[in-house]
Amino acid sequence: MRIVVTVKHVPDAQSERRISDGRVERGLDDVLNELDENAVEAAVTLAEECGGSVVALTMGPDDADDALRRALQMGVDEAVHVNDARCAGADVAVTARVLAAAIERIAAQDPVDLVITGMASMDGLTAMLPGALAQYLALPALTLAADVKVVDGVVTITRTVSDATETFRAPLPALISVTDQANEPRIPNFKSMMAAKKKKITTLDLDELSLTELTPATRIVSAVQRPAREPGTVVTDTGHAGDTLVNWLRGRKVI
Repeated sequence: MRIVVTVKHVPDAQSERRISDGRVERGLDDVLNELDENAVEAAVTLAEECGGSVVALTMGPDDADDALRRALQMGVDEAVHVNDARCAGADVAVTARVLAAAIERIAAQDPVDLVITGMASMDGLTAMLPGALAQYLALPALTLAADVKVVDGVVTITRTVSDATETFRAPLPALISVTDQANEPRIPNFKSMMAAKKKKITTLDLDELSLTELTPATRIVSAVQRPAREPGTVVTDTGHAGDTLVNWLRGRKVI
């Protein structure tokens, strides 16, 4: 079984997000998207259980290689990096189109049975990529998986929505997205880190993917810094704290 797992290099979720010229600023605190670690773990685990190989795929500038290196350290066999200045400012639709073209190129060399993504990227948090990518690839999309199994050419996922547990199945090839409940991502050991240095990263540009016109359907018109959080109000209960709370809520038109 051949699996492609998509990953993204994003600003650390604990750092302050900054937007300049309509784009998220990236810098020294960028890391492999936390939710993509679950996707990598799912891909590597399936390859170990079912036999096969895993290709990590990303789109981004030069330092996006760092996300691929992390995926390689976690057990991915090889990686593909779409690196082209014309991809700067891409929205989810453009990103999906580019990744789909890259996956088709990968599949032309050896068929791809399963595409795995994280549930969302921590910079945009749209959670739209899995559906858009499945649309471009014409694959069934099984999203928000908390559990994944592949048996006899059929992928089965289980997910929890509100208080219901749902099970979905689809014949391969297919696309799935996994949540942070799907697994516990492995921490690479020293041996894995050293082995990753010898693994191949292939770099592609848009011309090699036969893509020329990429016009985002959305753009950031303006962005302002989120205001600082106001200090809370401490009320000492002297027998009238309930009235004080009600009046506070009324003043903010909550009730």
